[in-house]
Amino acid sequence: MSEIKLVNVERLNCRYLNLKIRDGELYVVMGPTGAGKTTLLNIIAGLVDYTGSVLIDGADVNKLSPRERGVGYLFQELALFPNLTVERNISFGLKARGYDKIAARERVSSLMELMRIEHLSGRYPQTLSGGEKKKVALARSLAPFPKILLLDEPTSSLDQKTAKELRVELHSILKRLGTTTLYVTHDLLGVAEIADRVAFMSNGIIEHVDDPPMYFVDYEDEYVSELIRSLPL
Repeated sequence: MSEIKLVNVERLNCRYLNLKIRDGELYVVMGPTGAGKTTLLNIIAGLVDYTGSVLIDGADVNKLSPRERGVGYLFQELALFPNLTVERNISFGLKARGYDKIAARERVSSLMELMRIEHLSGRYPQTLSGGEKKKVALARSLAPFPKILLLDEPTSSLDQKTAKELRVELHSILKRLGTTTLYVTHDLLGVAEIADRVAFMSNGIIEHVDDPPMYFVDYEDEYVSELIRSLPL
C-alpha cells in the first residue's frame, strides 16, 4: 500500500492540482467530460509532461519513467492483446519485468481466482463479454504489484446491471488487496458504494472533496451543487 500526493501540479487543462490520497484508500474523482480527469491519471503515471510535484510514499517521482513509478493503469480502452490468451494477457507485465516464471504463474493464478475468471484462462479477448474484458484488464494492471492503481472510467460501456456487479467486485478486490486506488468517472451512479472519499473536478480544478454519500447533502457551494446535478445518474 502507498500514499500519493500532488503539489501545485499543472498541465494544460489541469491547474494547481493539490490532493492527497491515503494509504489503501479508494479515491474517486468525478467530473464532466473534459474536466481533466484522464489528464490527472496520465500525470500520475508519468505519461505526459507537467509542472509541480508528484510524490509516492513521500518520494518525488517527477524524474522517474512510467515503468519506474510502480503504477498500474486500467485504460478506458482496455488495450488487451488480441493474439494472447487471458492468462498470457495477465502475465504480460510480469514477464516484461523479468519475474520468476513460477512466481509469475502463481500471481496470475491467484488473481484469476480472486476475480473468478479461472475458466477464461485459455480464451482470447475477442470471445469475452464486456465485463469479462474489464476483469482481465484489471488483473493485468494488478499483476506486477503496483503501488498505485489508476482506473479510467472502469465501468464505461457496460449495462447498468453489469456495471453494478463490477463496482461491487472492484471494491471487494481492492480492499482485500489493500491497493491505493484513484478512480475517475463522470457517472454519479454507484459512487457511494465504492468510494472512501470523492472529489469533484471541473475545468482542471478540484472543486470539493467529501465522504460519500455526497449527493444527499445540500451543499452551500452553488457551483458544486450544480456540478452534481449535471452528472448522469
